[in-house]
Amino acid sequence: MAVCTLSAQSLPDVKVETADGREISVRSLTGKKPLIISFWAITCKPCIQELNAINDSLDEWRELADFDVVAVSVDDVRQKSSAKAKAASMGWDFICLFDQNQTLKRAMNVSLTPQSFVVDADGNVVFSHSGYTPGSEQQLLDKVIEISKRK
Repeated sequence: MAVCTLSAQSLPDVKVETADGREISVRSLTGKKPLIISFWAITCKPCIQELNAINDSLDEWRELADFDVVAVSVDDVRQKSSAKAKAASMGWDFICLFDQNQTLKRAMNVSLTPQSFVVDADGNVVFSHSGYTPGSEQQLLDKVIEISKRK
């Protein structure tokens, strides 16, 4: 079951690792366009289902709005290499980040995965939902379209 909430927080200034091993600030991803940020783990089947559903619809969605998708693995240091391999093998057209110390997860109050957020171009979290049921990814797109029209 997906649970939806509105949020008034800003994207935290936390450093995470990219797929190629560089450390970046999550806030550096803002300022250009909206983001869908999805927290996942390799042992979470609904996480993989949600990310696959988003990826399958991405070309169609990008005709409706200009945005990026950020998949954040919350797998710890022991599982990080497996998470990187999983992300690479899935063929996702996303920005993949690895939060091995779960700093971003804690800063954004993520208690379970999958949890997804829509962040506007200014870095404000405007929507979040946790859990996944087939079709619930549409709520993320609807919110991205809504905030894209405000410009």
